[in-house]
Amino acid sequence: MTQHLEGDWLELATASGSTIRVLKAAHPRARRLRLTVTPKGARVSYPHGTHPAQVSAFLRHHADWLERKLDELHLIVKPVPPLRFGTPTEFPLRGETVQLDWADGPYPKVEAGEGTLTLVIPRPHTRALPVARGLLASYLESQIRRDVARWLAGYVPQLGLAPTALRVRPMKSLWGSLDTRDRINLDLALALAPPNALRYVLAHELCHLKVRSHAPRFWQQVEGLFPEWREQRDWLRLNGAWLKTELDRLIADVAD
Repeated sequence: MTQHLEGDWLELATASGSTIRVLKAAHPRARRLRLTVTPKGARVSYPHGTHPAQVSAFLRHHADWLERKLDELHLIVKPVPPLRFGTPTEFPLRGETVQLDWADGPYPKVEAGEGTLTLVIPRPHTRALPVARGLLASYLESQIRRDVARWLAGYVPQLGLAPTALRVRPMKSLWGSLDTRDRINLDLALALAPPNALRYVLAHELCHLKVRSHAPRFWQQVEGLFPEWREQRDWLRLNGAWLKTELDRLIADVAD
């Protein structure tokens, strides 16, 4: 089992190829390391000052138990087949399962239908996969930007503040961020999630324009902007690893 620490999460890759994401958190009243598993996922808490190596060793020691418990709750991210040219597959888009198909055409494009997405790839097919990944990435980004533009029109007047720019890209562990230049970054994988999950992340980052920390008044701002934020935050915690795995197989470099 391999692992790496990143942000507030510890990612574990099992020998079977599955991925486990464990939320890690130092707790001011913790006296020992503690591992819990709920329908929201796995969490390891530990006293302040605990060395990362101790956390890693603790998780390795309980790896079998952790994998068994998560599997019982269907929270283990199973390996997914890579994207292959000409092979139809299914993937999540805006919270719904869609069928991905392939077709020949004079120029590369994406054709959206009812429950389907067709990648039109011109011959010769020598670079079909890189072209397909580029098409998918551009299409997913366009879905996010379309939604964000609509929601910003309502949120900006409420806040009295606006981001200076919007960037959409794959993000390893985060769903969004606000940089020091007031630019909002959103994870491309949010195009696969239900629109309200994306809306929560947008509202979250917009509220950082007002409050840069996660102090109570920050969450009050989020509550005022998007009252359903808790449900969507929990949904992302439960399904986040799966979404990021799906995005990776759709747009990452894979062998033909």
